Amino acid sequence: MHHQQHKSESSAGAEHITSTVTAATLKQWLVDGKELALLDVNEHGEYGEAHLFFAVPAPYSELETSVRWLVPRRDTRIVIYDSNAHPDGVAHKAARRLRAQAYTWVHILEGGLQAWLAAGYRSFAGVNVPSKAFGELVEHRYQTPRINASELAKMQAAQADLLVLDGRPVPEYRKMNIPGASCCPNGELALRASSMAAHPETLIVINCAGRTRSIIGAQTLIDSGITNPVKALENGTQGWYLADLPLEHGSTRYYPDAVSSSDLPAKQQAAALFAEQNGVACLSYQEIQQQSGGSEHTVYWCDIRTEQEFATGTLPGARHAPGGQLIQATDQYLGTRNACIVVFDTECVRAIYIAVWLKRMGWKVTVLNDAARYFQPDAALADLGAQSNLAQINARQLREKMAQGAVAIDLRPSASYRKKHIAGSQWSIRPRLADMPLAAETPVVLIVEKSETAKSASLDLFELGVKQISCLVWDDADIAQADLPCLATPNDPPNELCVDYLFFVHDRHDGNKAAARQYLAWETALLGQLDEGELAVIGGNL
Repeated sequence: MHHQQHKSESSAGAEHITSTVTAATLKQWLVDGKELALLDVNEHGEYGEAHLFFAVPAPYSELETSVRWLVPRRDTRIVIYDSNAHPDGVAHKAARRLRAQAYTWVHILEGGLQAWLAAGYRSFAGVNVPSKAFGELVEHRYQTPRINASELAKMQAAQADLLVLDGRPVPEYRKMNIPGASCCPNGELALRASSMAAHPETLIVINCAGRTRSIIGAQTLIDSGITNPVKALENGTQGWYLADLPLEHGSTRYYPDAVSSSDLPAKQQAAALFAEQNGVACLSYQEIQQQSGGSEHTVYWCDIRTEQEFATGTLPGARHAPGGQLIQATDQYLGTRNACIVVFDTECVRAIYIAVWLKRMGWKVTVLNDAARYFQPDAALADLGAQSNLAQINARQLREKMAQGAVAIDLRPSASYRKKHIAGSQWSIRPRLADMPLAAETPVVLIVEKSETAKSASLDLFELGVKQISCLVWDDADIAQADLPCLATPNDPPNELCVDYLFFVHDRHDGNKAAARQYLAWETALLGQLDEGELAVIGGNL
C-alpha cells in the first residue's frame, strides 16, 4: 500500500501530518471488509455531478455538524476527498477540522476525484447511488410485479378495487401525489397496509417519486405475506407526469395512527418467522451490549419509527432513521461501511423488515426486541455543530449593524437566496469565504438556516483574521417585523456558482419533463455501471 505524508500549517502555527492514499489503495480498502468512512467533502451539487460509488456526502459547509453522527467512532479509518486534493482545497481544510474534532485516522485521497478517474475507476452522478442501484437489483432478482401509469389510470377510471399507497415521507407526499393515493411511508407498510385495504383481494399499488421506494415498498409487502395482490407503480409520480396525467398537491390522506391490537400478534409472529428465515437476530438490549465488542466497532442505533413516536422518547444516542428513508438513503445515515447497525421500533415488526433489507444490502444488522423498556425523553443524538462563541442577533439588530457598515453574508442554500434574500446581503458558501475581501476589523453577520452552519463557517473566518462575527438565523416573521427590504434574484447566484444544488435531480419535480426522463434513464442505467466488487457488496446477500 502506498501512503504519503504532507505537512500543513494552521493559522496558529501548529504543524500537522496528513496521510494520503492512492486510488489503487483506496480501491482495495473499499472491499477489504474492514470499517471505512469514505467522505466526499465537495458541496451537494458537486457531489451529485460526480462521486465515488461508496462515498458518503459530507459537504465542507456542514462537516462538523454531520460527521458526528455519520462517523461516531473517532478512531475510524477515514478517507476524504474533493475534486483534486489541492493543498488549499477543501479536503485539506476538512482534514484539519476532523483532527480538531479528535478524529485520529484521517487520510486524503491523493489527487482527489481527478486521480481516481485517471486511474481508470468510475465515478457516479446523482445521490443515494448504492440504494438506487440496490433497488434496481431487487427488481431484477425478485421480479417485483409492476404496473405503469396508463394501466393504473384506466383501473382508477373503471373504479377497480385498488388502493394506492405513497411510500414517501409526508412532506414529499404533500408536494405531489397520484390522485387518490394515501401516504404510508415504506417503513410503515408491513404494519399498517393490510388494515388500509378494503378487502383481502384489493390490489395495493405502491408508488414513490421514481423507482426505488416503489420497488422496495411493494416487495416489503410481498415479503410480509400479505394476502392482497401488490404491484409497484413503474417510475412513480414521474412516470405519471410523463404520461400527461394530472397530479394532486397538498393532499392529507395519511395512514392510520392506531394499529389494531387484534391484528398485531399475527404480524409479530410473521415478522419473527421472516427474521429467522433470513438470519436476522432479534436480541435484547443487554445481549447487544455484550456482543458489541466495546469501542473498537462502530454501532449505529437507528430508531425507524415515525417522527411523532420518536419525539416522545428514544434510546440514548439513537438517531431517527425512519425505515423507508434508511433503505432509500443509507449514505445519509450510515457513514462507516462494515459497521454494525441496531434497528428498533416498539412492536418488533417494522424493524425486522428494515433489518432484512439492510442485511440484503450487505450490512451487519441486529433487531433490538425490547427497546421500549429503555426509551427516555430527549435522549436522541444531538447534532452538535462546531463549538465557538458566536453571538446570535435578530433582524432589527442586523439592520442596525448593516447601517453601520457590517457585511451580511448569506450562507443559506443558493436556491433559498434566489427566492428571497435581504437587500445588500451577499451570497457565499463556506469553501469560498477565503475569496471574499473581508477586512479584519469589519463586522460580519452570517445569515443561515441553522446556527450550526454559522458556527462552522466562523472557524474559517476567525482563521482569516475576521474578529467580529455574529449570526442571524433566518425567520420570515422576524425579518418582516424589522422591515428589512428583501429581494428575489432568480439568476443570482448564476448556475455555475450554485455548487450546493444538483439541478437535474430537483428540476424533475418542477415541470421539467426532460429532467424527469434524464433522471429515470440515469436510475435504470446504474446497474450496468457497477464493477464486480461493487455488485458483490450491495447484492451479495440477495
